[in-house]
Amino acid sequence: MTKQASSRLSTGFTIVELLVVIVVIGILAAITIVSYTNLSKKATEAALVSDLDNAKKQLSIFQAENDKYPDTIRCDIPDSSTNKCIKTGSGDSFNYSPNRLNDPSSYILAKTKSNTSYVITNDSQPAAIALAQPEACPSGFIPVPGSLTYGTSGFCVMKYEAKNAGGNVPVSAASGSPWVDITQNMAIINSANVAGCTGCHLITEAEWLTIAQNVLGVASNWSSGVVGTGYIYSGHNDGTPDNSLAASADNDGYSGTWQGSPSNQKRTLTLSNGQVIWDMAGNVWEWTAGKSTNDKPGDINNTYLSWIEWPTINVNGSLSPSPTPVMTGIDGAASWNSTKGIGQLVSDVKDITQKGFVRGGLWATGDAAGIMALYINFAPDFEGGAVGFRVAAPAP
Repeated sequence: MTKQASSRLSTGFTIVELLVVIVVIGILAAITIVSYTNLSKKATEAALVSDLDNAKKQLSIFQAENDKYPDTIRCDIPDSSTNKCIKTGSGDSFNYSPNRLNDPSSYILAKTKSNTSYVITNDSQPAAIALAQPEACPSGFIPVPGSLTYGTSGFCVMKYEAKNAGGNVPVSAASGSPWVDITQNMAIINSANVAGCTGCHLITEAEWLTIAQNVLGVASNWSSGVVGTGYIYSGHNDGTPDNSLAASADNDGYSGTWQGSPSNQKRTLTLSNGQVIWDMAGNVWEWTAGKSTNDKPGDINNTYLSWIEWPTINVNGSLSPSPTPVMTGIDGAASWNSTKGIGQLVSDVKDITQKGFVRGGLWATGDAAGIMALYINFAPDFEGGAVGFRVAAPAP
């Protein structure tokens, strides 16, 4: 072998050449991983859509045969006039909510697989839903996890009742009095004025109920430390002092109420993600975006407009989502009344004029105030010194 040939054989790759090869391999691997991830996600989504479409067909057949949708879709008990087994894959499960106290001809059905969730209703097609809470929110807002029950993706909401920063710009701040003397119509318009917020809007019924469902399921919000035992804190509602209050530090939930623990006057509630929200019950009424004409729930025997307990409702109405405590899906909620701190309902089932929804109660509502309290008697153009609002925003 010649010296020149031997030299060529002993020459290897340079460090630069090796680095180039490694970089190229890394790029190809990254492309492969991304492609696989996308394909896997699409396969998961396709499976969820297929499962929900199939379930919808089975529920439609059940409804045609029984004039209602089933109360349950369990497979560990026999099929009956109230149950329909809908099978799913190993390790998967459906989240099913029939609107029994709202409309027996409707339901919400959801399924989650590999951190991907889809939801379907009796009159809609499968749609993706992001239950995870937003990673960032506008200033003064807190993140809220979504709810399969109410069909909400994770969203942001004002930590405090809206205050007027001037120029009809809502702001979420602890200091100052809540912005009141505003109609529902103007609350809808002005909610979009929050500085630096895209998509800000007056909180919807589904969003309010998502928060209510969440805080009702957190043990520390209950006087006993056990969900459903004792009462959930219902805010400043005893008329002492006889006015609305500014908020304070999160560790001072009784601020301004002249009360302390143990008392139902605590103004803060804690979400499952540890976030604290102020005055969802008591202090001032709050408009939501909800409106209704002749489809209100209530008591047909109620000859004059008055507060009624949720378990005494004998007219279901057809509101969507259902505002009833039982729809939260929490054990025992069907029997909860104002002694549990959830509040009461005012609604005239015979009234066919349009009314806007106000929530939570005010500083002198007493036991009628609470996270589920609902007053359906103000027209959307009503304004009063005890009615304010709160703004929500979609995940960025």
